[in-house]
Amino acid sequence: MAIRQRRYSKEELAQRGQQLYESHIRQQVEAGNDGKIVAIDIETGNFEVADTILPATRQLFDRNPDAQPWVIRIGHRAVYHFGARSLPKHP
Repeated sequence: MAIRQRRYSKEELAQRGQQLYESHIRQQVEAGNDGKIVAIDIETGNFEVADTILPATRQLFDRNPDAQPWVIRIGHRAVYHFGARSLPKHP
């Protein structure tokens, strides 16, 4: 199994991933996918949607083994949440 190396700081990874999601990907995935995970390769803009992180990132790595993935939960501010309720986005 290959060891993948991060080429970006956490901050740059998040900034690039969020920018790609907002500008190109959101309009393609939001309808009917609330709560699902989007894994985005911040270098190519390729993305995969799945119910959980592991399948989404695996599908992304199948497409591009050298991907630099960033993940987001559709319709939410965070992938995970602590406490009794989720963090849905408010318009």
